[in-house]
Amino acid sequence: MAERFDKLDDKLKAFIRQQHLYFVGTAGAEGYVNVSPKGMDSFRILDDTTVAWLNLTGSGNETAAHVLENGRMTVMFCSFDKQPLIMRLYGRATVVHPRDARWDELLALFPQYLGARQIFTLALELVQTSCGYAVPYYELQGERPTLDKWAKNHGEAGIRDYWAQKNTKSLNDKDTGIF
Repeated sequence: MAERFDKLDDKLKAFIRQQHLYFVGTAGAEGYVNVSPKGMDSFRILDDTTVAWLNLTGSGNETAAHVLENGRMTVMFCSFDKQPLIMRLYGRATVVHPRDARWDELLALFPQYLGARQIFTLALELVQTSCGYAVPYYELQGERPTLDKWAKNHGEAGIRDYWAQKNTKSLNDKDTGIF
């Protein structure tokens, strides 16, 4: 049932573009494994072997700490509609911050979101699909406006203060590199 690919072909890219939700998994050498759901218009295919996703302000910043430590990342998509399929993208990630040279170039690929915190690029080492037969049907009702409202209420200065308070260290007290 599972298939492996070295890169994204047109069919795999089309599947990714149809999804409204994906999950990012990372882990340091020790400590907690982190899995985060992601939504909004925050994922891009850069080429057949590279993807990027825009990380918006959140309550933690585990992914950044893990990527700084070892770069391992898995992104998982799963279909909740007629086509039962799970797709995992395995590879090495790098983090791009607003202070980095590539920030403006990559940020231009996404809608403007107040509170954009980092952009992660993932160099694909393996693409794997599996059946997804046990994934239930779900219907998208729409995007939540909560994060956008939160960011607008805090403003840029308030968001940076929040980063300083909540996003500089991981749960395992590792640096996230946000500043």
